[in-house]
Amino acid sequence: MDTPRRNPNGNPARRFITDLTNKVLFDEAVELFKSIVVSGERFSGYNKPKRTPTHSKKSHVVAAKDGSKTRLIRFGQQGVSGEGKSSPSDSASDRARRKSFKARHAKNINRGKMSAAYWADKVKW
Repeated sequence: MDTPRRNPNGNPARRFITDLTNKVLFDEAVELFKSIVVSGERFSGYNKPKRTPTHSKKSHVVAAKDGSKTRLIRFGQQGVSGEGKSSPSDSASDRARRKSFKARHAKNINRGKMSAAYWADKVKW
């Protein structure tokens, strides 16, 4: 008398858990595949800045890519108050600070994606 073999995936709950586990593992693999690593830092893509709250001096980092050149750029002073995009509720002194920054760094901002001033202007000012 033969005992019938059980299908391990016959249980709907087990099948659901197996499918869910496979999907999670696949999603994690896709995320790792999409992300890039430059100098030990992981990025979701080129030219996408991210915050670095644990860095001692700089507040942001970006893996800048222009043509075939790639460079890791750290920019922005850590802990500066009043950073961020302009809004109508900004005080006159905030507008003056923003204008002064852009005038003072205009030459470096115009250098493009491979300069820290460009990214500071784009992200923080």
